[in-house]
Amino acid sequence: MAILQEAAEILKGRLGDEYSRLTLERLVTGLFFTGVKLSDGSGGLCFTPIRDIPEAVCCPSSAGRVFDPRRTKGMKVDEVLRALSSPEPMKVAVALASLNALHASCLRRGLKGDYHLELGVDAQDRITLPYGASVAVVGALVPVLRMLKARGGRWWVIEQDPRTLKGEELEHFVPAEQASGAISQADVLIVTGATLVNHTLEGILQRAKPRAEIAVIGPTVSFSPEPLFERGVRIAGGILVKDADGLLDVLAAGGSGYHFYGELAERMVMRR
Repeated sequence: MAILQEAAEILKGRLGDEYSRLTLERLVTGLFFTGVKLSDGSGGLCFTPIRDIPEAVCCPSSAGRVFDPRRTKGMKVDEVLRALSSPEPMKVAVALASLNALHASCLRRGLKGDYHLELGVDAQDRITLPYGASVAVVGALVPVLRMLKARGGRWWVIEQDPRTLKGEELEHFVPAEQASGAISQADVLIVTGATLVNHTLEGILQRAKPRAEIAVIGPTVSFSPEPLFERGVRIAGGILVKDADGLLDVLAAGGSGYHFYGELAERMVMRR
């Protein structure tokens, strides 16, 4: 996926020689998020794509779908990032979490790119919703759907699994295979970072209406955002891990964002 590969090259360039020395120190695949800690202490997260691996119901069928857990500790980050374009969602998740950790590593060193960064701010609060604007949401982003139900107007929610929607939300449901129409009509397009894991974000952005207000949000969207901005995105909303070991302990116990925001990680908004 070009977006992720471009982000990786940007971060490699910023870290210079330090990049070649970084390794994977710890990996946790949680129910909701996959998290990593790098050898310099930096942490990163990615959505865990459990629904994308229905065949993984026993050891023989799942063994090849993940990095060999016996050798992840000490893996060179460069080797991990090769999986950014993998067809295996779980490998992509680990690579993306590592990419996000690289960005955190850069920020810790003061190596920020040419973008506006806000910490402790929810990306949803920075999305502009003009009166009368039509809105398409890709993915069942619960806080965004709650906001749209209160706001009213014309909006659609594009989701692969309608079971994640309920009540009034189902009236606005658009199946993923019929998404093009809603995406191309939307004045505001809000996309879940999970689309990075299944390699669908590029196509979504290509179908967006010219000059649409576009936001890509979620903990998965925590890498250097320049490749997103070059494709029309105005807001990228992710997280910055503050305590990698503490956060990974939470993930290992089945925790979610409700358990790690605040002390262990904080929201992060990046804008052009």
